[in-house]
Amino acid sequence: MKNEIFVPGRLCLFGEHSDWAGKYRTMNADIEPGAAIVTGTEQGITAVIEKSDKFELCSTAPEISDIWADFSCPMNAEMLKKVAHSGSFFSYCAGVASYMLEWYNVGGVKITLTSMTLPMKSGLSSSAAICVLVTRAFNQLYGLNLSTLGEMNIAYWGELRTESRCGRLDQACAFGVRPVLMNFDGEEITVDRLSVKKTLYWVFADLCAEKDTIQILKDLNKGFPFADNEKERMIQEALGKDNKEITSKAIEYIREGKLEELGELMTYAQRVFDEKVAPMCPSQLTSPVLHKTLEDPNIKALTYGGKGVGSQGDGSIQFLAKDAECQEKLIEYLTSLGMRPFKLTIAPRYTIRKAVIPVAGFGTRLYPTTRFLKKDFFPIVDKDGMVKPVILILLEELVDSGIEEVCIVIGSEEERRQYREFFETPLSDEHFGKIKPELRAYEEKIRRIGEHLRFVYQEEKRGFGHAVYQSVEFAAGEPVLLLLGDTIYRSNSNKSCTQQFIEAFEKFNCPMVSIHPIPLKDVSHYGILSGHWDTNREKYLHVEKFVEKPTIAYAEENLGVRTKDGDIKYFSVFGQYILTPEVYGQLKKDIEASAGSMKEIELTSAIDAVRKTSGLVGAVLDGKMYDMGKPDAFQECVAEYSRLK
Repeated sequence: MKNEIFVPGRLCLFGEHSDWAGKYRTMNADIEPGAAIVTGTEQGITAVIEKSDKFELCSTAPEISDIWADFSCPMNAEMLKKVAHSGSFFSYCAGVASYMLEWYNVGGVKITLTSMTLPMKSGLSSSAAICVLVTRAFNQLYGLNLSTLGEMNIAYWGELRTESRCGRLDQACAFGVRPVLMNFDGEEITVDRLSVKKTLYWVFADLCAEKDTIQILKDLNKGFPFADNEKERMIQEALGKDNKEITSKAIEYIREGKLEELGELMTYAQRVFDEKVAPMCPSQLTSPVLHKTLEDPNIKALTYGGKGVGSQGDGSIQFLAKDAECQEKLIEYLTSLGMRPFKLTIAPRYTIRKAVIPVAGFGTRLYPTTRFLKKDFFPIVDKDGMVKPVILILLEELVDSGIEEVCIVIGSEEERRQYREFFETPLSDEHFGKIKPELRAYEEKIRRIGEHLRFVYQEEKRGFGHAVYQSVEFAAGEPVLLLLGDTIYRSNSNKSCTQQFIEAFEKFNCPMVSIHPIPLKDVSHYGILSGHWDTNREKYLHVEKFVEKPTIAYAEENLGVRTKDGDIKYFSVFGQYILTPEVYGQLKKDIEASAGSMKEIELTSAIDAVRKTSGLVGAVLDGKMYDMGKPDAFQECVAEYSRLK
């Protein structure tokens, strides 16, 4: 088996030095936790990986042909450690390999670099990128099921086996080319992906000057864990309270697309660094080249703001350009100054503005009531005390969560008439006059919800996947939220389940399903997913198997998910999906492949096919699902739903 993988470089946008400063909380609880906003770069390392009986590193990458010589070492812990301590070109790789062998008892790998667009020794953590690359190679080839955070941590510990003393944010390149917020509280690290509202046109550059990173870190560490004088108190304040305020504002500006304010914040962050951190190491952090470049009027005309990179000093610099044209002009200008500039364009991730709800089924499990009343119109007492149809509760949550259009997949014109009567036809004057005055405004809300609705027909009953595919023109190439028409949700927090799910999609930007644990005895009634957790918070599951209604024996052997407590759990779909255009494309293939037959088209198999190429994430939502399509579940909902707090 051969796989191709790419690992980017790492650029710290805000919060440099706060990773190691936050670690000192293990000795001084008064120190603020560290926080940094970090992103992968467009530049990185691409490699082909395969199993081997040795640890091998080869290269066909033209960018490093003049400095490269192939490397090979037996999978022997002592020999690998010796290479790690040698300070050689391959010491970082050997450090990680020795860690993997010692802790996971793996075999060998052969890694062939095919492209190396990441510049070395430019503040972009090329050493961390190669460590993540090696970790990921072992993880994928030997099925270790490490989360992204797990890969990041192993890359860090592997690099520490060398002469390097990297920070904890360096290996954030494991999370790819998108900004993440990293929090450092003693030994604890958390990572949250950030959503981007408007395109960020970043430019960073190697100043091609000189600095001594070891001296910088040595001097700055003198201010920790306890401050003995004013200078040390100021650096703790800058990397603590000040940094927390700056990163919080940066997250807000990135999410809301406030680019001018974000640029001004960069300039302010640099000023705080110069006033409160630089005095600890004046020999390196006076940074004449950095400050001359930041004050260049030609650069200011093209940017919203700029600041240093990484450990700061005269190493690297970064700017937020005003637009794509300014980004290109800035690169040309910095090149003319003898620097090595690179661009980083961070585009907005899709958000969800459309939803699909199939309701075309017969509702046979709720017969005989469904002879005259569609199950999506069954009445439920909502949490506000009003008796509402199931579909209205669903639609309220969607509209309140920012969904702009909802496609209802129906089976007949009669069903369309029911929706028209409920959402489009006003009450008679006599009826309107009979309802309480405080409820009359709700009549207008029902009409406004109706304005969001669109309808398509499923003329053939050929399965859930076929019903969903009828909305392909409505989706129009956008990701859509898919809900079940006989399911409602009750959040345990002030965020609805829909809001939680949409925010999760903005973190990953790939097909998603909401999931919840169920007893092993019930797995044969549901689609069951298994995989590995994204972080130790166990909110997001990178799905590796998705099986529709497996037997108990198969699930017990193949579909269990291990939790951090060592328990084995089984997860089924919570009733919400986010479908990307790739899923609709697969459904089309499945329908075309079964032309002329009445074979049912399953959504699960289409999603699983897309999972193999685009990935699939399961999100554990903080709430409870009520499946209204079964008598016992309907009874439970009637008894519980409105009473939950």
